[in-house]
Amino acid sequence: MADADDVRRLALALPHVQEIDSDGFDFRVGGKGFIWSYPERRPGRPRIIRTDIAVLFVGDEAEKQALLLGEPDLFFTAPGYDGWPLVMLRLPEVDVERLTELVTDAWRMRAPEAARG
Repeated sequence: MADADDVRRLALALPHVQEIDSDGFDFRVGGKGFIWSYPERRPGRPRIIRTDIAVLFVGDEAEKQALLLGEPDLFFTAPGYDGWPLVMLRLPEVDVERLTELVTDAWRMRAPEAARG
């Protein structure tokens, strides 16, 4: 079971990562977001920043679909994210080892070549 503290620890351990001031967590590398808190929107209600759900950059639509279909207990999508290479990750359902892999992969896909060393 992972949480926002695990996300923060893992993201900040990677080179050249910036944490953006937010109500939850928001991490970028080279000016590009790779993992952040899910801003849940419900019709007629103010958005809620969910720190138990992470929005994760996954690279492309094929990877997005593979995660959504292969592990529906961990990943989901929402209206407004169609066509974007992003999935939502239920942090309480993922172990820290898998979260480490996911955060690192997202960072690697977004980091400039020089940052990856």
